Amino acid sequence: MNIIKNNTEVVVIGGGPAGYSAAFRCSDLGIKTIIVEKYSDLGGSCLNVGCVPSKYLLHVSKIIKDSNELVEYGFNISNENFNIDIVKNRKNNIIKNFNSGLLNMSKKRNIRIINGIAEFIDVNTIIVKNDAQTNYINFNNAIIASGSKSIKLPIFEYEKHYIWNSSDALSLPFIPKKLLIVGGGIIGLEMATVYHYLGSKIDIIDNSDKLLPMIDRDIINTYYKMTKKDFSFMLGSNISNIEYRNNTVIVNLIDKNNIQKKYTYDAVLIAVGRYPYTELLNISKIDIKCNSSGYINIDNQMRTNINNIYAIGDVTGQPMFAHKGIHQGHIVAEVIAGYKHYYDPKIIPSIAYTIPEISWVGINEIEANNLGIEYDSVLFPWNYSSKAIIENSSFGITKLIFNKKTNKIIGGSIIGHNAGELISEISLAIEMNCDVDDIALTIHAHPTLYETIGLASQIYNGSITDLPNHKFKII
Repeated sequence: MNIIKNNTEVVVIGGGPAGYSAAFRCSDLGIKTIIVEKYSDLGGSCLNVGCVPSKYLLHVSKIIKDSNELVEYGFNISNENFNIDIVKNRKNNIIKNFNSGLLNMSKKRNIRIINGIAEFIDVNTIIVKNDAQTNYINFNNAIIASGSKSIKLPIFEYEKHYIWNSSDALSLPFIPKKLLIVGGGIIGLEMATVYHYLGSKIDIIDNSDKLLPMIDRDIINTYYKMTKKDFSFMLGSNISNIEYRNNTVIVNLIDKNNIQKKYTYDAVLIAVGRYPYTELLNISKIDIKCNSSGYINIDNQMRTNINNIYAIGDVTGQPMFAHKGIHQGHIVAEVIAGYKHYYDPKIIPSIAYTIPEISWVGINEIEANNLGIEYDSVLFPWNYSSKAIIENSSFGITKLIFNKKTNKIIGGSIIGHNAGELISEISLAIEMNCDVDDIALTIHAHPTLYETIGLASQIYNGSITDLPNHKFKII
């Protein structure tokens, strides 16, 4: 086996969104950079087995939903020729095109990519092994961006083809007639959406009494209402035993009333969360400090307790979002380049790309109460939005939360069509420290869904005309 020695200013361990963003920014700032990636393609879990393929499949789900609605309205649309292989091929081509684009951008930036598993030798050296060669990389600075992995439940036998993690589910191995999803978080609900519209009957089990507890109850209750025909929710329940029989899974559970029940499924998806992927890096050898959950401790410049070693993305803890990692990647590159930049976001938006979509940002009502903030919240119901009615999304809600003392916006959430796009205005408003009049006096295009944000603000300041005005003021 060949042994190659390399020297670089920065080595980035992990080629996902956080890692390649950091590497590309380093290169743009004139810093010699190497990316170490264990797989043959860049993009990490997000591009290859996560965000991108799941959002494509959710897009397909939305098309199926819209087609079904048109049939209900009397349009003649046939799904007789629906072919799951066409969906798979389109998904794989999208991923392949992004992979190619990332590789080309790496080449244009003169970034070398070394494939293999990285392991720390000391605070200035890693070793990377693959089938063809062993690379020693001496570096001035290292950025750990190795991502996260799905948590496994020991009660399940993962070698069976019908016990899935999220990556398995996104490969569309088959469409089960009946699918159990263990875990009612974002990933579980998104996969429930996909497989429901592909034809599976979906049960969702979670040991919590509430789905997505970080979302205000009026929003999540709307989600329950809109999906009660699509999914069977078994909340506050736990699995007591598993049996395998004739390529099916027999699940014994205990519900919230301590009653034992038995169900049979064609497949089970485990979506109970993710954990930081650091076990092969040998970070303990150089004494990098982690918290009790295994996430790497960092300061507001992404620096670990080792002065020249940084960490970004999922390995640094919640929230595990690609957009958080990308932002951290830019900051860490600028810090290494000598800029006095810091990671100090006021808010990080969250999105569940379910049907309907849910998005939220900033402080919710429970957090405001816990923080002792005097607040007021307003809801604009989408059944007063002509655009929402046109798009069959009149059940939607736009909710804003304001500090009563300052009238500054501190939080917001949206449920309905394109909620993930609409949350951007609320995010910017919170970052820019806007008050209610900044939003209400901004002219929003009509008819649009985003004008519901302006209308919600008008409810709060008493200038609304699209609804009965309970704060009517004579000006």
